[in-house]
Amino acid sequence: MAPRSGDLTGFTVGVTADRSRDTLGSLLEGSGARVVLAPALRIVPLADDTELRAATRACLDRPPDIVVANTSIGMRGWLEAAAGWGLAEPLRGVLAQAYLVTRDPRVRGGPDHAAPVEESYAELIDHLRDRGVRGQVVAMQLPGERQPEWTSALEAAGATVIEIPVYRWAPPLDPAPLHRLVDLITGRLVDAVAFTSAPAVNALLRAAGPGSEDVLAAFRHDVLAACVGPVTAAPLRRHGIPVVAPARARLGALVRTIIKELPPRAISVRAAGHDLTLRGHAAVVDGALKPLAPGPMAVLRALAAEPGRVFSRGALQRTLPRGADEHAVEMAVARLRAGLGTPRVVQTVVKRGYRLAVD
Repeated sequence: MAPRSGDLTGFTVGVTADRSRDTLGSLLEGSGARVVLAPALRIVPLADDTELRAATRACLDRPPDIVVANTSIGMRGWLEAAAGWGLAEPLRGVLAQAYLVTRDPRVRGGPDHAAPVEESYAELIDHLRDRGVRGQVVAMQLPGERQPEWTSALEAAGATVIEIPVYRWAPPLDPAPLHRLVDLITGRLVDAVAFTSAPAVNALLRAAGPGSEDVLAAFRHDVLAACVGPVTAAPLRRHGIPVVAPARARLGALVRTIIKELPPRAISVRAAGHDLTLRGHAAVVDGALKPLAPGPMAVLRALAAEPGRVFSRGALQRTLPRGADEHAVEMAVARLRAGLGTPRVVQTVVKRGYRLAVD
């Protein structure tokens, strides 16, 4: 099987999203990628939360002039919670009269009230300040955690801000997939990780614990960090991580960005008369895709990083999982040759080790 031009066949992508994991995973798999689903957080609705109820009462007592809607699911959750308190219709009436601004195009305002879509919180706040908020009440739906910098910016511009905590983030019920993803990142066994929220970035680093620097090192040099937008990318950029993000914060655009960025990062060499390209968990030999197990792939990646250099068994042993011995290296090389279908690509140098037989 030959990979199609511009697709993700042979690459592995980690997905940290919870709510959109199925959609994002399906888009990536439809492009040929192997997907590792590892939700970093889960959304916990606050239907019975006293803080949300108090914020709702505040909006009814002093109807907001402006509503900042972060997500459509958050707005639906707010109305569902209000329905449980018998306040849905009064709340709908208040929201219908407000000027609505959002980062989610699925959010709609009343018939006479625009709903401009801004790509980031910074742009959203700039839009409101340019429009003028002095003396006005702004209801701000929180995206799972407080945004003190944006609240402070609006208050400094003269607004009264009512924060709406529609849901909060909580750890995943099963943390095992997230810890496995951490191991895959540090082992360079994923090619990219897709992030759809800034809290998910922080949760991944917390899950890594003392190994968080190893995760950051992988993102700096080997693993592509792909974020849906600038707000999501901010925590990684603060660590000096090169991040790719689409021009518009949409899942489809995120997948297209990964498709654009990953294939050019693949290592290509010519060895023993064959064209060889490394794609995550597979090699492409003369246009044919050859899936490989992690051990043989780790050996091939090491050899291809410095084509022609002779690697000792000890050096290759360090690329394999902990506990591997020199016999494991010999087995990995044998499986690599068999998997490639071209044994002469990997050359044995007597008493020294192995090398790629580069032309």
